[in-house]
Amino acid sequence: MSAPGDLKHRASRGAAVTAGGLWTKTLIQLLSTMVLARMLEPADFGLVAMVMAIVGVADLVRDFGLTGAILQAKKLTAAQWQSLLWFSAGLGTVLMVLVAASAPLIALLYGERQLVVLTLAVAPTLLLNGLAMPLQAAVQRDLRFGTLAMIDIVAMAVGVVLSVAAAWMGWGVWSLVVLAGAGQVYRLIALWVAAKPRWGRPRLGRDIRPFVATGGSIFGVQLLNYVSRNIDNVIIGQQLGSAALGQYSRAYALFLLPQQQLTAPLGRVALPVLSRLQDDGERYRRYVRGALVVIGYLSLPTYAIAAAVAQPLLLILLGPGWDAAAQVFAILAIAGVAQAVGNVQGWIYISLGRAHRQLVYYLITRPIVIAAFFVGIWWAGMNGLALLYGVVTLALLVPGFAVAIHGTFLRGWSDIAAPLVRPAIVAALAFGASWAAGLGVATLPAWLGLLVGGFAGVAVLAAAWLVPAYRRDYRMLLDFVRNARRPTATQAPPEDPAERTAEIIGTDATAADALEVELAVTDTRRESGQGGRA
Repeated sequence: MSAPGDLKHRASRGAAVTAGGLWTKTLIQLLSTMVLARMLEPADFGLVAMVMAIVGVADLVRDFGLTGAILQAKKLTAAQWQSLLWFSAGLGTVLMVLVAASAPLIALLYGERQLVVLTLAVAPTLLLNGLAMPLQAAVQRDLRFGTLAMIDIVAMAVGVVLSVAAAWMGWGVWSLVVLAGAGQVYRLIALWVAAKPRWGRPRLGRDIRPFVATGGSIFGVQLLNYVSRNIDNVIIGQQLGSAALGQYSRAYALFLLPQQQLTAPLGRVALPVLSRLQDDGERYRRYVRGALVVIGYLSLPTYAIAAAVAQPLLLILLGPGWDAAAQVFAILAIAGVAQAVGNVQGWIYISLGRAHRQLVYYLITRPIVIAAFFVGIWWAGMNGLALLYGVVTLALLVPGFAVAIHGTFLRGWSDIAAPLVRPAIVAALAFGASWAAGLGVATLPAWLGLLVGGFAGVAVLAAAWLVPAYRRDYRMLLDFVRNARRPTATQAPPEDPAERTAEIIGTDATAADALEVELAVTDTRRESGQGGRA
């Protein structure tokens, strides 16, 4: 058994390396957005968004909640793995055929004939994902988070490079199809090498029924969640056309970046780790509190400052002609805050084996979100839709957490609300400062407006260091960085990744050490299935 100091160093070191990889991925995404937005028309993005809004539903059916069910399971036999491999591959094949056969109906829904051939081209990604899902779950169960992060980065780079090349050759909307497909092909190959699956003869044993049952409830939640987060694409595309949807989809894609790069990795590790801690209430509570602090300080100020400087930011990222996207992006920040925090609900439900309860709650609340889309677009078009989406999603956080923690060892104020208070206050102040500073330089070049507005918001975050409570929180993050650079022991970590993770989380620590541990575990090695668009 290794010394706690060495464990924290090794975990923190891995966290730092993976975090660097995630920011590399963010940079690749931003660069691709900047380049493709200047090479393609908004309508091109809108056409692909129309297809993906429908295909995404099929992809959720393809997963059927099995990723969460596999991660939640305490033990899996070789026979169960083989059955899950064949079940996932078979389901992906069936859905690929069904979506391809539905291509004319999808084109009829939107009144766009081009969608027939686009749907046929995108449909095979369902089979690719069906093959890849159990392989990713296997790597994730082994807590090989660094491997997954590297696969994500290279897959994205492959897709971006090939799509930009296709756009340069004049492929138009087809370059976005390349973006969607090329990365998936690489991802499958890389996961196959990493997981080394043993398929055996085709079988669907009864021993996977518990996974299908649990996965069915998780799938129901994911389906409702997906519809509530993607039917806006269908509504805008059907009501306002592909050009308007192109503006909206680019705003939404940029709005998702903070979650994908900051909170999604936390969700990736949270499910397997919290599932191992479901019988240890105190360690479980400490992990949830630490995760919420991290989400609070990383996501809330990011969305606040980005909303305040939305106009110059999107002018730089997308170029001229994307003014509507900038307005939507600023409004969507409200939903971003709600989604980032709300992801933790999904961790709690799945890791404590309460997926059925979550399904019942979503059956009640997701129709409210969907209704807000229709009311919003009727009231004020795209901006009204985005505003009501954010307000309703934010308001549902309170009953959502109340249902999630009812009957558990978690406490609403101390474990859920309190960790978010200070980050929320400083984020609000940062937004005010950034917005006010931006008004003063609104007539100047976009880069100067972005620089001044962003600096004003960051200055508020820096000034919070003068407040003792914030200083303690910041020191937690600084301690994590220092621990990543300096080992305090030299013994080797335990052989078993699960034992290593449990030991990291269970280390006796002060409040600062506890958060350091949570940060370390966060990156000892994504979609949480509960966050963002599929």
